[in-house]
Amino acid sequence: MFGRDRIHAAGRDFLRDRRGVAAIEFAFIAGFLSLAVLNVSDTGIYFYKRMEVENAAQMGTMGALKACDPIHLPATVNCPGLNAAVTAAIQSTSLGNAVTLSGGAVSEGYYCMNSSNHLQYISSVSSKPANCSTAGMSALQPVDYLQVAVTFSYSPLFQGISVAGLFATPITKTAMVRML
Repeated sequence: MFGRDRIHAAGRDFLRDRRGVAAIEFAFIAGFLSLAVLNVSDTGIYFYKRMEVENAAQMGTMGALKACDPIHLPATVNCPGLNAAVTAAIQSTSLGNAVTLSGGAVSEGYYCMNSSNHLQYISSVSSKPANCSTAGMSALQPVDYLQVAVTFSYSPLFQGISVAGLFATPITKTAMVRML
């Protein structure tokens, strides 16, 4: 009996002992906080990269305006250094060579403003329409726009742990510039 009482007493003492409880609670909370910090950092990096891709597309349109004379349109036909200038401009951003032109080239076309004040594609640069009647605005003249689409392959830092792995990748952004 003496041994059995001693075992029960040791068991009761073990259950009443509260030493180390704070360390265990901290370990649980620290684990969840670490997971939250990883998610916030990965998500922040994703949105920063997305913003940089958008900036690269805008830099590409500015590079096209700088390299090609708007008097000699269409630029995709009459500006031989267009793709090289746009590629150099998009890769001058912080993303460097990791950002590329989608489809490998710049596109160009005639657009008109429709009744909702949105740009509407009318035709390719091979045949300029006389007016914007297909957009419902026959009094307006179609305008030449250059479109630069860029792509960046994003990979989360904490693959499989953070929610950033669920975001769209590759990141693709488009910018347009009026050539006239």
